[in-house]
Amino acid sequence: MPENKGNINWFPGHMRKALNEISDKLKYVDVVFETVDARIPISSRNPELDPLVAKKPRILVLNKADLADENVTSSWLSYYKEKNIPAVAIDASHKKGLDKLRNLAVELCSDVLSKAEAKGRMGRPVRAMVVGVPNSGKSTLINGLCNRKIAVTGDMPGVTRDFKWARSDGQLELMDMPGVLWPRLGTPRNQLVLTLTGAVKVEVVDVVDVAYSGMLLLEELYPDALYTRYKLAPKGSDEYIEEDYERFEQAARNMGCILSGGRINDERFAKLFLDDFRNIRIGRISLETPEYGKKEK
Repeated sequence: MPENKGNINWFPGHMRKALNEISDKLKYVDVVFETVDARIPISSRNPELDPLVAKKPRILVLNKADLADENVTSSWLSYYKEKNIPAVAIDASHKKGLDKLRNLAVELCSDVLSKAEAKGRMGRPVRAMVVGVPNSGKSTLINGLCNRKIAVTGDMPGVTRDFKWARSDGQLELMDMPGVLWPRLGTPRNQLVLTLTGAVKVEVVDVVDVAYSGMLLLEELYPDALYTRYKLAPKGSDEYIEEDYERFEQAARNMGCILSGGRINDERFAKLFLDDFRNIRIGRISLETPEYGKKEK
């Protein structure tokens, strides 16, 4: 059985620099697009961004909605609407939901655009900074908004020359910022789901421990999908394996992850499990719900 290696604390020096850059460059934008993983809208929000971008309009972009449980994502959108938090669910890889994001950005920045128009600057685009944790889909979002034909422009009037913009279809100009985590990644559960979804590099964790804990979490949330994928007897049946790690080993055995002599290749299965989860072979899965968020408070 894998041992818990303790808290994950993955905060390379470049991430602190990136936070400072976000603070410095906010004055050049009208709105902030905060990308989060639709499967983990709580854990994939960086709390250090709140004080930095508090004075700017912000849209919460629930990216990777195609990987998340559709019903849970709908619940999240209803939750944010009740809280008056602008939010949009998108699938940037397939360019779904991008029009809603564009329209909402224009709506939130209507005052800025009206003032620009009054000064004769007709058709001024909305300038948006794209922020979020690593692997939340920022680059995919920008490529989608720019139809993958990203025209990078510099030397813009009133803008310093030390960074570039990605121009969209005329409505938006986008500033991409590096993915940023924070020094302490919350509870062990927060750390687990960030690793499962790829925000934390698997190289800095015990992959077997992550897969084992992830399998137990999925058994709690989506048992039928888990049992089906790994050919496990369901809980309550006579064939159900009561011991947790024995179920993990049986799943590995069922997927052919076996070494010579019949020993389980747990590392191979762990990597296979993570790949299955991230490529929706187990199913469309959400690891956090609004109800879970309320319990955490």
